[in-house]
Amino acid sequence: MKQIRDFAAGRIRAESRDGVGLLVIDNPERKNAVTAAMWRAIPDAVHWLCGEAGARAIVLSGAGERDFSAGADISEFPIVRKDTATARLYEADNSAAFTAVREARVPVIAAIRGICYGGGFGLAAACDLRIADDTAAFAVPAARLGLAYPADAVQDFARSLGDQMARKVLYTGAAMRAAELLARGFLLDVTAPDTLDDRVMLLAETIATNAPLSVQASKLALRAVAEVDDDLLREAEVVGASTFDSADYAEGRRAFAEKRRPAFTGE
Repeated sequence: MKQIRDFAAGRIRAESRDGVGLLVIDNPERKNAVTAAMWRAIPDAVHWLCGEAGARAIVLSGAGERDFSAGADISEFPIVRKDTATARLYEADNSAAFTAVREARVPVIAAIRGICYGGGFGLAAACDLRIADDTAAFAVPAARLGLAYPADAVQDFARSLGDQMARKVLYTGAAMRAAELLARGFLLDVTAPDTLDDRVMLLAETIATNAPLSVQASKLALRAVAEVDDDLLREAEVVGASTFDSADYAEGRRAFAEKRRPAFTGE
């Protein structure tokens, strides 16, 4: 069953169908720049997709055929980032959006085309997997604007890009092409523009057909290792152990014996 819900007056769109959730940054006339209201809406959209909408994998993309996201909407900065006090409030909303993507119960895949700058790059870095087409360009222009990037998002860059590349990205503000980030391991794959959507959806659908508890346990364990978090590791162990008493584990064994595709329910 298809479910659709709009957030931030339709600038953040969420849709779920057959276990795959779509999270769309919808501001194409400004290269999908993210306004303050859109930052605040992203956690609600992610939580809706993972909860009520029943998504088992989420695809994050920009609306239209040109850009993923140019990052934060700079036209708002004279109001929402005019000084330290307002910037702290604004960046708390940034951080909540990055956290929602990073800590989503299900894997989040970024489908990247065109501009992927600043906060857009940060959202992509918070995702589990990233696939781009060969038009994609990446940059963090914070140093050229005279502002600091949120510290938790810097951690996402360090984890996804590696130490040296993260330093280059943040210190220089220079733009990079998809091929370079593929070579560095930030991207899983680079495709032609007309095959990006199909490639991403195939990956999302493959994840969505697998046992949700198994995928959740794997994501928690990977996060625990990346964040060096013993509490998270113990949570992953609890979820992992629960799979052996699950209906899905029984279904997986039956399907293997009967040589058919399993029908997992997440229970």
